[in-house]
Amino acid sequence: MPPAPQPSVAESPILLFDGVCNFCDGTVNFLMARDPDRRLRFAALQSEAGDRLIQQFAIAGDPLESLILVEGGRAYLRSTAVLRALRHLRGPWRLASWLLAIPRFIRDPVYSFVARNRYRWFGTRMSCRVPTPADRERFLT
Repeated sequence: MPPAPQPSVAESPILLFDGVCNFCDGTVNFLMARDPDRRLRFAALQSEAGDRLIQQFAIAGDPLESLILVEGGRAYLRSTAVLRALRHLRGPWRLASWLLAIPRFIRDPVYSFVARNRYRWFGTRMSCRVPTPADRERFLT
């Protein structure tokens, strides 16, 4: 079976996540369950697609410290990435994007606190997530 076509950056928002982090995997599950239009796409930061996007957008620092949302030809990091991803969901979760009005210098320290402790609190996996056949087209490899 040929690999699923990979959407272009312009086609759909792509969330890059730490593929061995249980909290990050839970975040992907949360988003997928509330995105019935299947607009969001995903890629592990450790994947070839993740690496290509990190290089393309010249993400500085350790990319594993942040979720990254690639949308509209731009890359968004940390709390901005999460809140912008929520805008693509249906229901009340979409309303959480109003938190973007809070300055990033206030939002990002909270995000960073959780990011620093996520392995200790939620654990890690031995390998990156393998999507189910039904969800394979939502994941870039």
